[in-house]
Amino acid sequence: MTRPPIRMCARCERTTTEPVLVGEIHSATGPGFNIYACTECAPGYPPLPDVLDLFPPPPQ
Repeated sequence: MTRPPIRMCARCERTTTEPVLVGEIHSATGPGFNIYACTECAPGYPPLPDVLDLFPPPPQ
């Protein structure tokens, strides 16, 4: 039997069984963590950037 994911919404602080990933915190000294929101609060967060878009394009 598989347990449903239960996370706390970062905005309204309610627990949800349908978490939406809205952010990632990276750490240089250990593991990072994910930030989740409920389906009602998730549209208020900006979209996650694509990691490859953060790098400059290679020289031609």
